[in-house]
Amino acid sequence: MKKAVITTNPLTRFLVLAALGYVFLYLLYQFVIKPYTLLDQQLIAHIIKVSNQILTGMGYKTFMFLQDHDMQVFGIDGSNGVWVGANCNAATLFGLFAVFVMAYPGPLKHKLWYIPIGVLVIHAVNIIRVVCLAIIAFYNPYALDFNHNYTFTIIVYAFIFLLWMVWVNKFTSSKTNRHEG
Repeated sequence: MKKAVITTNPLTRFLVLAALGYVFLYLLYQFVIKPYTLLDQQLIAHIIKVSNQILTGMGYKTFMFLQDHDMQVFGIDGSNGVWVGANCNAATLFGLFAVFVMAYPGPLKHKLWYIPIGVLVIHAVNIIRVVCLAIIAFYNPYALDFNHNYTFTIIVYAFIFLLWMVWVNKFTSSKTNRHEG
C-alpha cells in the first residue's frame, strides 16, 4: 500500500526521489569527491580568478592569498578581503539543483542539457556574489557578515528555486508527468 502511494502521488514521489538523490550526492561528495579529488580547490580557484578579472576590469586593485588548500582569501587592496572556501564554491548547490530537476518528471533529453546549463548559471551567480562581497568588504566591512549570511544566501537559493520553477513550468507538462518519471 505505501509503495503505491509513493509511486502514484506525484508530490510524495518527488520528495522521496529528491531526498534519496540528495543523500546519495551528499555521501558521494563527503566520502569520494571531497577527499579524493581537487574539485573544491578547482572551483575556488576559478571563482577567485574570474572575480579578480571582474574587479580589475572595474578598476580595482586586488589581492589573493592562499590560506591553505581548501581556503583562499581574495579582495580589494585596502580591505581584509573575503575568505573563499569549500562551503563557498556552490558544489553542494549544483547537486541540490540537479537532484530537484532529476526528481521532477520531465523528458530526460531536456534534463541532460538543462542541468549543466543551470549549474553554469548558478556558478556565474556565485561569482557575482563573491565580487559583491569583496566590494562590501572594501566599502563597508561591518555589513559583510550580514550580507554573506542572509542577503546573498536568500538571493542564491531564490535563484536556484527560479531555475527549478522554469524547469517545472517550461519543460514539463501534464502529459509528460503522466508518462515519464
